[in-house]
Amino acid sequence: MLTHFQYKPLFSNEKLPGWQFSFYFKKQKFTGFYHPTGEIEWTGSVFPDNQDDEVLKKQLHELMLFHVYE
Repeated sequence: MLTHFQYKPLFSNEKLPGWQFSFYFKKQKFTGFYHPTGEIEWTGSVFPDNQDDEVLKKQLHELMLFHVYE
C-alpha cells in the first residue's frame, strides 16, 4: 500500500494536463510524472522493481482518477 500520496499540476496554468506525484511504498519515496494519456514516467533515484511496478501503476491510476478526474 502506498502512503503519503501527493500530486500537483506540472504547469502554472492548471488547465494544461500533467501532474507531478510522490508517495512512499515499502519505506522508499517514489516520484514521477502522470501524463494526460495515463502514462507514468518515474523520476528520482528509486524505481519500482518489476514485481511492484504493475501494482503501483494500478494504485496510482485509481488515485489520479479519484483526485483529478472526479
